[in-house]
Amino acid sequence: MNNKYTALIKQDADWWLGWIEKIPGVNCQAATHDELVESLRVTLQEALTFYS
Repeated sequence: MNNKYTALIKQDADWWLGWIEKIPGVNCQAATHDELVESLRVTLQEALTFYS
């Protein structure tokens, strides 16, 4: 099953911050946008594995 999740991403000074809507605990920060997106993907996958 392919579920879609919404990531909210913003830049704050030198850091990129992001979190996944409706999935508690999936939030990350990184130095670049690409690093943030990858970190969110990994963290989301871990959370989904943990909750299932």
